[in-house]
Order: sequence, then C-alpha cells, then structure tokens
Amino acid sequence: MTDVTLELTELRPDVVVDARRLLCPMPILKVEAGLRGMIAGQLLQVLATDPGISRDLPAWCKVSGHRFLGVHGQGRELSGFIQKG
Repeated sequence: MTDVTLELTELRPDVVVDARRLLCPMPILKVEAGLRGMIAGQLLQVLATDPGISRDLPAWCKVSGHRFLGVHGQGRELSGFIQKG
C-alpha cells in the first residue's frame, strides 16, 4: 500500500454512498444526492465498481466546489473520498 492509500483507509466518513454495480452517470448522481444535507467539511465515501469513477469523481468535484481526496481500490471495488465544499 502507498502512503496515500493508508491515509484514505484511515478516514472516517460521515456518509457512505453505495454505488456498486451502477454505471456512469449513476455513481456521480448518488454522490450528489448523498452530499445533500451534509455540512461543509464533512466527509463522504463512495463505494463503486465502475472504473470510470477514478476520472469522473475528481472532475465532478472540481466543477462542483468539493474537495476530492482520492480513490483507492482492491479488485473491482473502488472507494472514493470527498470533502463537502
């Protein structure tokens, strides 16, 4: 494991969104829905199996004003982290 992966696995999210077995654009739409009701600074974790999340999540965060913290994964399952802006 890299240092970044270790840091990500140590995060304690406030909200976890399960977007496994969903394809684009559904994981991002689930993330957007999950962020509703959260306050700035809280952490969201998204679980996904769509490899596109590695590209889509940082791009979406950039245009949406949220902080992308990273994505890591084991096998087909990926885990992405966002801090609400």
